[in-house]
Amino acid sequence: MASKADSIKLFSISTPQMRAFHLTWMAFFVCFFAWFACAPLMPVIKGEFHLSVGQIANINIAAVAITILVRLLVGPLCDTFGPRKTYTGLLLVGAIPVIGVAFAHSYESFLFFRLGIGAAGASFVITQYHTSVRFAPKVVGTANAAAAGWGNAGGGAAQALMPLLMAAMVMLGVDNALGWRAALLVPGVLMIAMAALYWRYTQDCPQGNFSELRAAGIVIEGGKKGGWDSFKLAAANYRVWLLFVTYGACFGIEIFIHNIAAIYYVEHFGFSLQSAGMAAGSFGLLALFARALGGWLSDKAAARGNLNSRVTLLFVLMIGEGVGLLLFSHVDAAIFAVVAMLGFGLFTHMACGATYALVPFIDNRALGGVAGIIGAGGNAGAVAAGFLMKGLGNTQQTLSVLGLMVAASALCAIAVRFSSSTVNETALAAA
Repeated sequence: MASKADSIKLFSISTPQMRAFHLTWMAFFVCFFAWFACAPLMPVIKGEFHLSVGQIANINIAAVAITILVRLLVGPLCDTFGPRKTYTGLLLVGAIPVIGVAFAHSYESFLFFRLGIGAAGASFVITQYHTSVRFAPKVVGTANAAAAGWGNAGGGAAQALMPLLMAAMVMLGVDNALGWRAALLVPGVLMIAMAALYWRYTQDCPQGNFSELRAAGIVIEGGKKGGWDSFKLAAANYRVWLLFVTYGACFGIEIFIHNIAAIYYVEHFGFSLQSAGMAAGSFGLLALFARALGGWLSDKAAARGNLNSRVTLLFVLMIGEGVGLLLFSHVDAAIFAVVAMLGFGLFTHMACGATYALVPFIDNRALGGVAGIIGAGGNAGAVAAGFLMKGLGNTQQTLSVLGLMVAASALCAIAVRFSSSTVNETALAAA
């Protein structure tokens, strides 16, 4: 525990902890930028490929479906090989479909590459793993939430910047069909560059890399069990599955909104492609501070109360998200829709931060398995929301039903409460 940082020095890269902190959120930002780069361009892509509502729903589901499996895999892989190797590998492999989607010429090929791009979303689990093994209990919630929030902002940046990047390509003399393809090459190249930086400037934990430490006979906290053992330990803990549900109800909604917001504003409110991108991007850019705020509030609640105070905070945030989503679904004026989206988005991002502020305390014998399963819950929620919209065939109805489901999922949050002995052990560790 002595090797973990007990403070966050944002303007320093002199320690292994802070180098990992900054590089992991940057890698996460690039991955999320790539993951959602297609979404704001969907109105143009829809016209070129003559996509139906059902086909668009399939594309949105594909974008998040594969991430469930990859998130389940990368958590235990972090325990086995370390976050440095795992993140570098994910960035390099993930760049392939990101670049490939620019060469799609049919609905089927676009769907295939969009499915592959979903692997980039698993970067979140590695980010949370890497910060969890770097920071002490009294600041780990803030560290996890800040790194995740700044990384998540990559989704918002993609919503705002990709239409502008495409417009710049068109201004250079290419048509729309080539413009969106050229724009989509950019995030793929960024992923390759980020892989080189991550490999060069990070290490698995403050003491060094897992392979070297294990060779020296040193026991690694958070990576004591690797691979399947890590997954089994995590899967046997009921709190993991409760947080699986709550994360599906907050991060799953976040992903769903990223995928449908731009086309929703274009078709329902008559926004231009650039205006819809800016409106949708504002939701994602809330992550710059809102997710970190959720983690910070969780740390403060624990400092003033105990571990169960983190649970109570998550419950309150989930209720706020559900009520806000219901309000958003019933607003018909464009300006009020954007305001309502930002309101419920604040609670959504904060709930994501508060969820992963709890993750390091679930089972430190299998941190990778815990982070992976709960992270997969976010994508499971997004897939469920996609199927719900496909079944209902109406975006506003879908948002309304989701609001009720999010509020109900708050019951899972409050059920995570810890025993007195666990609370006391955590208090001693944080002292």
